[in-house]
Amino acid sequence: MTTDEPTTELDRRYSDEDAEPVAWAEARRALAEAELSWISTVRPDGRPHVTPLLTVWEDGALHFTTGPEERKCRNLQGNPHVVLTTGTNTLYGGLDLVVEGTAVRVADEETLHGLAKAWVTKYGETWRFDVADGAFRHSGGTGEAWVFRVEPRSAFGFGKAPYSQTSWRFADITDS
Repeated sequence: MTTDEPTTELDRRYSDEDAEPVAWAEARRALAEAELSWISTVRPDGRPHVTPLLTVWEDGALHFTTGPEERKCRNLQGNPHVVLTTGTNTLYGGLDLVVEGTAVRVADEETLHGLAKAWVTKYGETWRFDVADGAFRHSGGTGEAWVFRVEPRSAFGFGKAPYSQTSWRFADITDS
């Protein structure tokens, strides 16, 4: 579990002279509103694997789904460390975000019910899931999706108007 407020630092080497650090609240809002994110995992042979996915920000973490037989899920079984990215595909304007953390499977059905509601709220009825046996099920019972939670361990924001590079470090409560 991480603390709510990270340590924030602007890297002046990669920031315009008039740049200010991006507030974590702004980054968190951008993570919550992002329609699409990208996840990077590591294959068993050490090669990277990157794929787009939908995420929901809930209770201080990003959540995503994957089928238990999908490449990213199989990768996570061997190495749960991930990088999630989102942002704008523009050179001028916007905020790109990189979140580093560990993917942990969510199987608690009460939590899953809350997350299933969050998916519908964010993405609409097309993304309605039922909950059974510690997983999401597509309406009608076909297809199983496991849910994973990624609490940020560190995150980076790349502003583009003005250019800035902000880092956020989260203190692990067990470290104190």
